[in-house]
Amino acid sequence: DALLFPTRVHSQSQTIQSMQILLPGRSLPASFASFGNLCRPLYPKAVRKRVTMKKLLNVLYVTAPESYLSLDGENVVIKKSETVSMRLPLHNLENIVCFSYTGASPALMGACAERNIGLCFLTPHGRFLARVSGKVKGNVLLRKRQFEVSQMEVECLRISSSMLIGKLSNCRKVIERAIRDHPLSVDPLSLREASGKIKENMKAVHGCATIADLMGFEGSSAKIYFSVFDQLILQQKEAFRFTGRTRRPPLDNINALLSFLYSVLTNEVVSALEAVGLDPYVGFLHQDRPGRPSLALDLMEELRPVMADRLALSLVNLRQISGKGFEPKESGGILMNDETRKIVLKNWQERKNEPILHPFLNEKIEFGLLPHVQALLLARYLRGDLDAYPPFFWG
Repeated sequence: DALLFPTRVHSQSQTIQSMQILLPGRSLPASFASFGNLCRPLYPKAVRKRVTMKKLLNVLYVTAPESYLSLDGENVVIKKSETVSMRLPLHNLENIVCFSYTGASPALMGACAERNIGLCFLTPHGRFLARVSGKVKGNVLLRKRQFEVSQMEVECLRISSSMLIGKLSNCRKVIERAIRDHPLSVDPLSLREASGKIKENMKAVHGCATIADLMGFEGSSAKIYFSVFDQLILQQKEAFRFTGRTRRPPLDNINALLSFLYSVLTNEVVSALEAVGLDPYVGFLHQDRPGRPSLALDLMEELRPVMADRLALSLVNLRQISGKGFEPKESGGILMNDETRKIVLKNWQERKNEPILHPFLNEKIEFGLLPHVQALLLARYLRGDLDAYPPFFWG
C-alpha cells in the first residue's frame, strides 16, 4: 500500500569535488557541502543566498487508492479505513507521492511545505492532480531573469536548442545501444537508418530561426524514434506491442508504462527546479499554459530517453513485469494495477541509485541527482556564470 525507498547519499568529499568543477576558482570549506552561491557576482551581498547541497533522501510512494495521510507530531501517518497502516518520521523524507484521490490533512500539507518535503498527488494512472507548495523562497533575481529570458525568443531558442540536441543525442544512444547489445534480435539496418535521420535533425537544429522550427524537428525526431521503438522490445511482444505513442488515456500496456514513468519523472524535475530557485511553470520551449510545468517539460526532454524509456524497456525485456499487470478500463484506456506499480516504483528508485558519469562535471553521480544537476546548470547559465547551457549527453 505504501512503499518507502531509501536512497544512498553522496559523501561530502565527493560532493565538494563535483561542485568545485561547477564553481571554478571558489573555495568550499570541508564543513559546508553546498552548491555554492546561486547569485551572480554583481548582485548585492544583501540578496545573495547559499543553497544547501541537494541530497537524495527517502521517497514515500503511497499506492493504495483508499489511503489517507495525516500528521501526528513529527510523523506522517497512513490510514486505511481509520486503521493506521504505516507511520514514518518526516525528517527522513524527501518526497511523498500519492496515487490516490483521498488526500491528506491540512496539517500534513503545512508540515511538508515548511520542511521543503515534496507532496504530490497523482491519479492511479499516474496523471498529475496537485502539488503542495509553501511560501515562495529562493533568489527572486534569478526568477526575474528567468521571466525576462522567457520573453526573448533568441535566448529561448538558444536554451531550447541545447536541450533538444541533448534529447536527440540520447534517443540515438538508446537505438544504438540496442544494435550493439542485441544485433541478432533487431533489424540493424532500419535502426541505423533511424539513428542517421535523427542525426541529420540534430544538425538542422543549429540552423533553426524560431521555436516553431525547433518544435517541428522535435516532432519529426520523436516520430522517427517511436517508429522503431517496437524493435527495442525483445520479450513479451504480444503483451507489450508498440504501434505508436498514445496518452490521455494510454491505449496499450507499453504506453501506460511510459506515461506512468514520465509522470514520475515530471515530479522529480519540478522538485529539482524549485530547489535551485527556478519557476517550473515558466519555460523556454514549451508554451506557457495555466497549470502546465513548462520548464519541467523542457528539462525533461533530454532525460526521458535515459531515465524513463530505458527503464521501461528493461522492465519488459527482463520480464520484471507482465501483461497481467495492466487492466483495460471502460474509457478505453489501460491502467496499471497496484502490484505492478509497486514493481515499477521499486525499480525506478533502484535506477536512481546507479552511478553515472556526468560528461560536463566529468564526475560520477547517481542517476537520481541528474535532474538536480541539470537544473543547477540551467540556473547558472541564466545568471551568466556559464556561456551556454550544457545538456546531458548519455555516454
